[in-house]
Amino acid sequence: MIFSELIVNSVWQNPLLASTNEAENAPIVLAGVLLSLIVIYLASKIGGELSRMIDLPPVLGELLGGVIVGASALNLVVFSESGAAASDSIIMTVLQFINNINPEAVTSIFQSQSEIISVLAELGVIILLFEIGLESDLKELQKVGSQAVVVACVGVAVPFAAGTAGLILLFNVPVIPAIFAGAALTATSIGITSKVLSELGQLKSREGQIIVGAAVIDDILGIIVLAVVASLAKTGEIDILNVIYLIVSATVFLIGSILLGKYFNQSFVAIANKLQTRGNLIIPAFIFAFFMAFLGNAIHLEAILGAFAAGLVLDETDKRKELDEQVKPIADIFVPIFFVTVGAKVDLSVLNPIVPENRAGLIIAAFLIVVAIIGKLVAGWSVFGKEGINRLAVGAGMIPRGEVGLVFAGIGAASGTLDKPLQAAIIIMVILTTFLAPPLLRFAFKQSPEEKEALEKANLIG
Repeated sequence: MIFSELIVNSVWQNPLLASTNEAENAPIVLAGVLLSLIVIYLASKIGGELSRMIDLPPVLGELLGGVIVGASALNLVVFSESGAAASDSIIMTVLQFINNINPEAVTSIFQSQSEIISVLAELGVIILLFEIGLESDLKELQKVGSQAVVVACVGVAVPFAAGTAGLILLFNVPVIPAIFAGAALTATSIGITSKVLSELGQLKSREGQIIVGAAVIDDILGIIVLAVVASLAKTGEIDILNVIYLIVSATVFLIGSILLGKYFNQSFVAIANKLQTRGNLIIPAFIFAFFMAFLGNAIHLEAILGAFAAGLVLDETDKRKELDEQVKPIADIFVPIFFVTVGAKVDLSVLNPIVPENRAGLIIAAFLIVVAIIGKLVAGWSVFGKEGINRLAVGAGMIPRGEVGLVFAGIGAASGTLDKPLQAAIIIMVILTTFLAPPLLRFAFKQSPEEKEALEKANLIG
């Protein structure tokens, strides 16, 4: 939805007036979007370059750049859905001054502008997962499938159980809020992890394939867990039919996508070869990727899962290398929007110990952070039947909660399940795990020459 409910409601009340207002405000909304994109791209490039200069993954710089231009510092890129008002946005203040807009119109423009940037960010992560699917190897993923399932299940079960039990026993948190907070610990941001793996050149390693496979399964499990805890929060009961539906639909969707690839690849190449105009390869590829993303969204999974599945399917075609090269510049345009907005939505004010509510949140957050990190590291050590696997890297790759963890916190707050200290604790946990993961992953993959040689030999034998 591009325009806010305020505008939609006004259409019913006075269609002519609403149409006039939309027409008048459209250029200003566009101006706000353009200014936001300028800020986002500057933050992305400056942050990425500085991060690379100090030998850290560029994605970490993009996230930090987002924090600086977002709600925590400069207030250039802020979002109405995060609770910000138009007066909080420096960009809106500039536009209001230039165009002499009344306060009601500014609110409407701000909501539309922030929704558009959010949609572009969602599009960015869809394209990122499509690119990651293209760079992954379906055959290698199938080889490590059983390990990925175990890592995902352990990575969900251990932090969930430890977090929920700890909150109840150590902090006397009521059961349902404790379950909700424990559920937030199960998340893994596949977008952040896969980007770091790609930057490190480890995406196609056995560790990289286990991490990506586990992160995909983890995302599905996270959706199921979220459905369960959301039902508990609303009614105090679990909707068993909904949980069964999600499990069945997720399984059918992923297996169906893999089987589809065997029959779809030749048809895709034939269509691409027959088309004679520009975009004869990239346009059909994005039609397929967006259709799969839509399908994933339509059956109440995640759009990114559909995009990832589309990438895996097209990875098996003869056009894979050519397609991969054509996707990269498009990803370079849209993906930074996603990472900068993730950072921009982070509010570091929850770390301020002067605020009494934050003090309780900081104590609980310290506990959640320990559980969040150890729970995923334990998952890495659960890899079985493979010699020479860098289990620390596997565990580190599962640590970032990113935007997925923020979704849990947002839903918990909106439902009234989480009080402010617990909500702040979850947000702090999400922030620190997101920013700790990239350097920790880089450290995990930095081995001595002897370790590297041993791993290479083990990989050849495996």
